[in-house]
Amino acid sequence: MENVMGLLRIRIKRGINLAVRDVNTSDPYVIVRYAQQKLKTRVIKKSLNPQWNDDLTLCVTDPNQPVKLFVYDKDTFTFDDKMGEAEFQIWPFLEAIKMDLEGLPNGTIISKVKPTRQNCLSEESNIVWMEGKVTQNMFLRLRNVECGEIELQLHWVDVSGRVKF
Repeated sequence: MENVMGLLRIRIKRGINLAVRDVNTSDPYVIVRYAQQKLKTRVIKKSLNPQWNDDLTLCVTDPNQPVKLFVYDKDTFTFDDKMGEAEFQIWPFLEAIKMDLEGLPNGTIISKVKPTRQNCLSEESNIVWMEGKVTQNMFLRLRNVECGEIELQLHWVDVSGRVKF
């Protein structure tokens, strides 16, 4: 790919209070889309509160392109059922990556992203310096569904030796 800025590692941690799409439960999985890339978590059988802890890595080329998540219920004999969707912007995280943060104490909050009508955050999301790396934890409220949230964490993998934007 041209103009690769780096790799964004997304840990899809868990789903919270996901919608029922089978009799009393669901078999959820998450698809992550960014630009032309599409990645998928594993299916967790019979759970409305699945624990994935799956790491998915995207090649970042455009800081203004949102990352989109789609949650589905795996079905065997029919099309998979939609369980909601969410999206988030990566540019606030990338802005923190560009800063010279060496020597900061562990757990230092670099910036905060507040929930708004324009994003899917269900609560404030802190971008934090942790163990020599910038990380961001977020809870995303799913749209176009009666309930559900996804918890995830962002990490940056520099492929050039230096972040250049």
